[in-house]
Amino acid sequence: MAVKRAKKKSSAVKDDDLDTDKIGDVGKDNLQSEDSDSKLGEVGKKESSVVIVYKTYDADVEFKLKEIPSKNNEILIGPVRLTRFEKARITGARSLQLSLGAPILTKIPPEFTDTIMIAKYELEKKTLPISIRRILPNGLYQDIPIEWTI
Repeated sequence: MAVKRAKKKSSAVKDDDLDTDKIGDVGKDNLQSEDSDSKLGEVGKKESSVVIVYKTYDADVEFKLKEIPSKNNEILIGPVRLTRFEKARITGARSLQLSLGAPILTKIPPEFTDTIMIAKYELEKKTLPISIRRILPNGLYQDIPIEWTI
């Protein structure tokens, strides 16, 4: 269903429509009087006397990373599959490596000419020697090789 939009008619203001009183007042409004300058000075004095004190807390907790050992090649942190963000990061990093002259790790079909397509294919075949580190907020992490994912 198409929506038809109507154009607005623009009304141009003519010089004849302007009042001479308004034109004469414009010059007076643009100039600041001495009274307004003194008010600005008073406002500046009031703002400078306001002091904001923030509370600071000393954190004695040190953030240390600790690896979770996996048993039987199980993924313990996060989903069993790669997330779309992990796939994008791996594909982008591998594509950059290929564009800089890194060797291709699998035999690829001849229709793959783009480095991004090659990187996606290598990720799909799980031939990349890249692992993902998933970190929890408490400092626990797990390094997950691509071979472990589904």
